[in-house]
Amino acid sequence: MLAAPELYTFIGGTPPTLPELRDRYRRMVAGPQDGQPVGWLNWVIRQRQDQGLTGTVQATIWLEPGGEAHPGFLRASVAWVVGASWQGRGIATEAAQALIGWLREHEVTALMATIHPGNAASAAVAAQAGLVATADLIDDEIVWVSSARP
Repeated sequence: MLAAPELYTFIGGTPPTLPELRDRYRRMVAGPQDGQPVGWLNWVIRQRQDQGLTGTVQATIWLEPGGEAHPGFLRASVAWVVGASWQGRGIATEAAQALIGWLREHEVTALMATIHPGNAASAAVAAQAGLVATADLIDDEIVWVSSARP
């Protein structure tokens, strides 16, 4: 699912090798270390019919400290990847909406995603999931946000 070179058009890089994937998964299983986010959530997206892998959704969660006037809160950076063969079927939209719903149910109140300006498909997914584009950029990608905080 992650081997198609076209998946990296907007996110950069090349398809990971098997050793690179193993290393990535080892780090995920180990969990965050000191000074890193408080949580990494990674889910696979499967087809209903045959349970075949079609993509992934991820959230990186941080605890933002509060002050006297406001308590701390959880914020998350979210992302999705759907394999090239399954794109254009609404899978990413459904998965992103489910991810964001789950995060909201678990008291994550501030959400963000960064999307390459040329990636219209991911921008559409973000909009359908309730995120709004801002004028901010991170590494030349547009920051999309949603917040339940006043």
